Amino acid sequence: MAQIFDPLPSDSASYIVCCYVNATSRIQVARITNIPNWYFERVVFPGQRLVFETLPEAMLEIHCGMMASAILSDTIPCESLKIFEGEREAAFGAEEQRLELLNEGRPESSPEALIASS
Repeated sequence: MAQIFDPLPSDSASYIVCCYVNATSRIQVARITNIPNWYFERVVFPGQRLVFETLPEAMLEIHCGMMASAILSDTIPCESLKIFEGEREAAFGAEEQRLELLNEGRPESSPEALIASS
């Protein structure tokens, strides 16, 4: 699943699946710091879709990369980024297809094109 390297705390009873899209032309860093005993941070490239699992009370911080610094540009409640079962399957399926294409040396395929074709 999405959190292989840094799973949610084992005492968490429920989680939600969320999707964030970097709609800017700049590299961003997405970070969750308000969940005790868990830290989440990912680089999100322009146009990239980030699908992740978290707790409903999590807050996603978006940091915009500048020269040798990062500026906190937005804080989004993860509950507002929640995706539902059908969307979840499409997002994970498109990501798996994109990774397969990248492994085959075909980076020109965008996630949007893969979702549209499914």
